[in-house]
Amino acid sequence: MIEVLRSGPLTTIQDLGRPGYAHLGVGRSGAVDRPSLRLANRLVGNLEDAAGLELTFGGLALRATESITVALTGAPCEAMAGGRGRDLFAPLALAAGDILEIGMPSRGVRTYLAVRGGIDCEPVLGSRSTDLLSHLGPDRLRDGDELSIGRPNGDAPGVDVAPVRRLPDEPVLRVVPGPRADWFAPDALTVLGHTRYEVTSSSDRVGVRLDGPPLERARTDELPSEGMVEGAVQVPPDGHPVIFLADHPVTGGYPVIAVVHPEDVAAAAQLRPGQPVRFECVRLG
Repeated sequence: MIEVLRSGPLTTIQDLGRPGYAHLGVGRSGAVDRPSLRLANRLVGNLEDAAGLELTFGGLALRATESITVALTGAPCEAMAGGRGRDLFAPLALAAGDILEIGMPSRGVRTYLAVRGGIDCEPVLGSRSTDLLSHLGPDRLRDGDELSIGRPNGDAPGVDVAPVRRLPDEPVLRVVPGPRADWFAPDALTVLGHTRYEVTSSSDRVGVRLDGPPLERARTDELPSEGMVEGAVQVPPDGHPVIFLADHPVTGGYPVIAVVHPEDVAAAAQLRPGQPVRFECVRLG
C-alpha cells in the first residue's frame, strides 16, 4: 500500500488509456503526456502501459508502507524523501515509512510517478485511467486514500538516470492543416502559423485553450457533429483555438482548422497558463 497524505491540486491514476471505444462515445483518456509515463514505467521495470500517477502542478505527499521503487518524470519539480532532495528521471528507492513530498514544477504542468508493480485498481473497459470528462475510471486522489501496488514484471532495469530534453520556454507545435481549413478565411492558416498565442488558465485535461488573434471563419453555418481526435485544433465561435488533449470529447460541432502532429502532443500537454506557444504548418508525407 501507499498512503496519500496530501493529494495536491489534481492527482489522477493514469495508464495509456482505453483506445477503440470512440464508436461507443468513450474517449481514450489516459496520460496526457504519454512519453513521460512510458519512461517512468521503464525506469522501474514496469510494462509501459502500467498505471501510475499524473500530478497536475505537483503538491503530492505519499507514505510508503513497505519498501518500494518509484520514478518521477515529466514536468521537473523538487522531490524530498527522508529529509533530502531526490532526483527525477531515475529510480528512487523508498523504505517502509518514508514520506515522498513533491513540489510544484519549475516548468511544465504534469509530473508522472510510476511505482514498481504499477498502481493496482479495478480497470474499466480495459484501462485504469481516470477520465474527467466522462467520469470513467477511479476517482481523483483525495487526502487519506490508500493505493494498492501490483506485482512486479521481471527484473528491475540497470539504469541510473535517463537524460531528457529541457521543456522549452516557447514551444513550436507542428500542425497538419485540415480537415476543415476550408471553413476559415483564406489567411487563417497564415495567422495560425505566424502568431504567438498564450495559454489561458481555463486549460485542463480536455484541452489547451489559447488567447491571441482570432481565426476568422469564411462560413458561419452550422457544422454537423463529427469525430474528433487528440491534437485537433478546434475553433469555437470566438475564434480562439483549443488544442484537444486526452479527455477530449469524441465528437464536436466546431470546425477543426488543423491537427497537432502526434509527436508534438506531449509538448502541448505540458503548456502552462500564461506560456506562449507558436504553430508551424507542415504536410505529412
